[in-house]
Amino acid sequence: MPRNKIIGNKIIDSISAYVDPFRVTNGANFRLKDQNPGDTLGLKLDKAEARELLEKGAEWLAKEQEILYAQDRYSVLILFQAMDAAGKDGTIKHVMARVNPQGCGVFSFKQPSAEELAHDFMWRYAAHVPARGRIGIFNRSYYEEVLVVRVHEALLEKQKLPPERVGKRIWDQRLSDIAHFEDYWTRQGVIVLKFFLNLSPEEQKRRFMERLDNPDKNWKFSAADIRERRHWDAYMHAYEEAIRATATKAAPWYVVPADNKWFTRLVVAAAIVEAVEKLDLAYPTLSKAEMSELALARSELEAQS
Repeated sequence: MPRNKIIGNKIIDSISAYVDPFRVTNGANFRLKDQNPGDTLGLKLDKAEARELLEKGAEWLAKEQEILYAQDRYSVLILFQAMDAAGKDGTIKHVMARVNPQGCGVFSFKQPSAEELAHDFMWRYAAHVPARGRIGIFNRSYYEEVLVVRVHEALLEKQKLPPERVGKRIWDQRLSDIAHFEDYWTRQGVIVLKFFLNLSPEEQKRRFMERLDNPDKNWKFSAADIRERRHWDAYMHAYEEAIRATATKAAPWYVVPADNKWFTRLVVAAAIVEAVEKLDLAYPTLSKAEMSELALARSELEAQS
């Protein structure tokens, strides 16, 4: 085995130690209450140490993204789901800090427009699945259709479904539809990584209070945050059902502890790097004809005064 391949395997094994405990590939026995939002796997790092590790991960991901773009075969779809104040925006900012913006797109899905409501529930999301060679990030995603819409069923009425299509099994049906979409995408070369940032209600309250107490953070707070917090148990049930129904080896969920932001970002970075590393990417090899063209181009340039 080539030396660089051996080194790569060792690195992946090292990273996996921080990823495996939070990866869900079979949701049959998954229970959200078994997950600890404050878990750090016993790691104790100060901010400087955590920042240095994250910086290394971001640099590594940037290099892999360049090869991903050059190879033009795979794409990576990264989904973030969480309760308010769990740190989705900050995680995306820090983990993807070094990635070339030309090869990466971030999409946030707000309340659907009239045009979007006139289509099936996956329509507006499918249009943004990344092209080959690119990384796409969904800051909230099509899972909102089985989370917020499930918790607030009045939203379902706005989707103008035929009445006979809205039955007791609609959420199971939607989860099945999502799983089939993801299975299809993975067979087309899309690497699907799904992150649920698992925040405790106690830590959410602390972060909300911080936003209220700090004038510079007041803009982050919305009265809607409190209204959604009242439905905490319903959301946890919806998340658990979604993870149980759609966690697969090809499109895994990562239930990442979110009470410590530094640890959340490290796990997310490690999971993305691990997934891309396993693709065993390489820069394209040029054909003899293409190499001849390069040689001619070199000769012409060298001949110019």
